[in-house]
Amino acid sequence: MKTFLQEFCDKVIALDPSIRVAMIADEDGKLIATSQRKGLKSLLTPEQRAQYAITAATRQYTRLRWEDMLGRIHYATSHYAKLTRATVPIADENSRLSYVLLLSFDADTNVHPIIMNRIAPLVRKNTNRFLKESTGSA
Repeated sequence: MKTFLQEFCDKVIALDPSIRVAMIADEDGKLIATSQRKGLKSLLTPEQRAQYAITAATRQYTRLRWEDMLGRIHYATSHYAKLTRATVPIADENSRLSYVLLLSFDADTNVHPIIMNRIAPLVRKNTNRFLKESTGSA
């Protein structure tokens, strides 16, 4: 039986053909669920993905501390020659981080409309479920 977090990653992958990978890490950066596009040759090993998740979660904490002055963060991106990466914080109304959604897209993708019009609404729709999962009361 698939967990909610795994099902969520699978749903994200299905949102757009340019999405390569969707992963969910907990607030400590431990990878919990991963889904990737069918037929994709991964650019990173599982160990490298795990290391990336830890650093991405750490960076999310840094970004959250600026929300009082700058407003709520929607996502952050890094553009590489071979792909574009995005991190989407999943936090409660007090900006307490529960999870980080880690995404990779094909390099030439305009990620803003995909994230804001498809992925962010899916995250918002499921925020209560994410928060219950993170507290173990699901």
